[in-house]
Amino acid sequence: MKLLPSLLALIALGAFAHAQETSEVINEPTDSEVINEPSESDSPKPLNAGGVRQLFNGQNLNGWNGSPDFWSVKDGTITGQTTAENPAKGNTFLVWQGGEPSDFELHFKYKIKGGNSGVQYRSKLLDRIRFVVGGYQADFEAGKTYSGILYEEKGRGILAQRGQKVVVKEGENPKKPKIEVVGELAKSDELQSVIKPEDWNEYVIIAKGNHLQHFINGKQFVDVVDETAAGAKKGIIALQVHAGPPMTVQFKDITLKELK
Repeated sequence: MKLLPSLLALIALGAFAHAQETSEVINEPTDSEVINEPSESDSPKPLNAGGVRQLFNGQNLNGWNGSPDFWSVKDGTITGQTTAENPAKGNTFLVWQGGEPSDFELHFKYKIKGGNSGVQYRSKLLDRIRFVVGGYQADFEAGKTYSGILYEEKGRGILAQRGQKVVVKEGENPKKPKIEVVGELAKSDELQSVIKPEDWNEYVIIAKGNHLQHFINGKQFVDVVDETAAGAKKGIIALQVHAGPPMTVQFKDITLKELK
C-alpha cells in the first residue's frame, strides 16, 4: 500500500509528458487567472477594402488573453514586463483571440529593453493557465544576435539564422530536420545595423503556404521554405515575455492582412 502514492505520481507525470509531446492543452484557466475570455464582439473587423485588421485597439486588451501578472496597456501600447520581484518562471504569452490565420501579412512595431521576445504565428496554445505556446516565432531581442531569426518554440528550435535563405527538409528525427542553407540575404552585422536599440522598430511577417519571410525596418532577415510535415499551415498569434532577467517589451500598430 505504501507504493500506491509513488505509482500514482509516476502515472500523472507520464500523462503530463504525453500532453507536452502531443501538444495537447494540459490546463484550463479559471476566471481569476486570465485577462479576457473571447466573445463575438472581440472579432476584429476589416479597417478598409483591403481587409486589413487592427488587432489592438490602443486602449485595453480586449481580444487578447494572457496573465495579468505580466501584461497590461501602458501609454497606448501592449506592454509585457517582468521584474526582479515579479519574474516569469517560464516563457509566457499574450494570445490573440481572433482565430488561426493561415496565409497573411502581419505588421507590428516593437520596442524592447532587456531580454528576448518574439511573436508567435501559426502556433498552438499548449497550457491555458500558464499561457505556454509552441510554434513558429519571429524572434527579436535587446541583444545583437537573434533579432529576425525564425525559431520554433517548444519544437525544432532555430530554423533559420538571420541573413539566411533556407529550405527545411525532413530528417530521420522529425524534431531534428535537415536545414539546407541555399542563399544569403545579407550579413548579420549589416542586418543588426538597421535595428534601433530601445526604440521603435517595424516588423513584418509574411506567411504563404510553406514560404515564411521576416522583415525588420524594411530589410529582409530570413527566407524559409518549410517542406516538412511538421510545418504548421495555420495557428494562433501570440506575443512573448521571456523567462530570465527583468525585461520590458511593448507592441503597437499591430495589423493583419489575410492573403488569398
